[in-house]
Amino acid sequence: MVAPGSVTSRLGAVFPFLLVLVDLQYEGAECGVNADVEKHLELGKKLLAAGQLADALSQFHAAVDGDPDNYIAYYRRATVFLAMGKSKAALPDLTKVIELKMDFTAARLQRGHLLLKQGKLDEAEDDFKKVVCVWDAELRELRAECFIKEGEPRKAISDLKATSKLKNDNTEAFYKISTLYYQLGDHELSLSEVRECLKLDQDHKRCFAHYKQVKKLNKLIESAEELIKDGRYTDATSKYESVMKTEPSIAEYTVRSKERICHCFSKDEKPVEAIRVCSEVLQMEPDNVNALKDRAEAYLIEEMYDEAIQDYEAAQEHNENDQQIREGLEKAQRLLKQSQKRDYYKILGVKRNAKKQEIIKAYRKLALQWHPDNFQNEEEKKKAEKKFIDIAAAKEVLSDPEMRKKFDDGEDPLDAESQQGGGGNPFHRSWNSWQGFNPFSSGGPFRFKFHFN
Repeated sequence: MVAPGSVTSRLGAVFPFLLVLVDLQYEGAECGVNADVEKHLELGKKLLAAGQLADALSQFHAAVDGDPDNYIAYYRRATVFLAMGKSKAALPDLTKVIELKMDFTAARLQRGHLLLKQGKLDEAEDDFKKVVCVWDAELRELRAECFIKEGEPRKAISDLKATSKLKNDNTEAFYKISTLYYQLGDHELSLSEVRECLKLDQDHKRCFAHYKQVKKLNKLIESAEELIKDGRYTDATSKYESVMKTEPSIAEYTVRSKERICHCFSKDEKPVEAIRVCSEVLQMEPDNVNALKDRAEAYLIEEMYDEAIQDYEAAQEHNENDQQIREGLEKAQRLLKQSQKRDYYKILGVKRNAKKQEIIKAYRKLALQWHPDNFQNEEEKKKAEKKFIDIAAAKEVLSDPEMRKKFDDGEDPLDAESQQGGGGNPFHRSWNSWQGFNPFSSGGPFRFKFHFN
């Protein structure tokens, strides 16, 4: 006899619901079939739907004969037998289905129901136990422990979430879920789950201790991200350094913190530091697209265009639809080509992130040094004139925000070739055009006149 409340008796109450599961699994089942067998299966299915059971049965007989290892064919034939009221004939087919595909829950459920009708209670209960184990909290917990030991925490979380609903006041499940999320680096979900534990038991010691740790870490990370949004990159870097000190034992937080520090250095135009930290991240995660993008930007500032192109190309392999990567790559390629021509930053001897005051200071120094009046020899004077024209052109471009932006994007605003429909280069002039500049003026070069011997 089956005792009240046993697996079998409980299943009887939910059997109508489980029939829906049978249909769903039946429709979603997949099985490799050849063309002829597939035709028999499709035709049989249509005949079954039309209520032509005998004809449908003939088609499924043919399908089984055509492919004796096709569990779908056996299952559908069993379905016809059941529709014809021939449960004894259906039973061997259902057993064959389970032999071929042990995880086919629908077939096992059907067989258990038939065995129950035939009074074979022990055999039926065995089938039902295997079907309803999804509602067994203890089995779920055991499997979760196995997943944790096998290094599959997300699968463990899935089982533990089920147990948190199957068992009342399951604080242990919420605690474990929270710690697993924390170890995965998902501090927000970890905080959410540990709060559920404390809702059930506010005095739960382990949950409370874990809550304090997660809350502290979460606050640091949120604060750092707000600082990044505000452009306060130095302060954000300090916060992420605190994150690594707060949780030094979980590598995920170290990697993510360094990834964001790399980003801060890159945006703050500290290329040397950015390249160093981004490279550390890429040693741990060679395919980290964010680190590749940020290091590429730092390489651009350092005028290391080949390296920038390599990083952008590597990032593009993992995210080919990222517009930022595509634009960065195009810019790096333009700058590489530009560097092989005239580089205004190099002419003035300043970095690409130099402030306007630095540019003006460098210009004045070089303009005085290379003024043609300082040279008597004709050859030296011609060389100085050419140098002076380049210096004046560099100052003109780099001291004008709009022209400088064009140049930084890889386009020379004074190069006729890079101007669509442009005419000649306005700075390809004779030395006489530049007679009358004042290197100490903050305006253009045509302010005062010099007298020549």
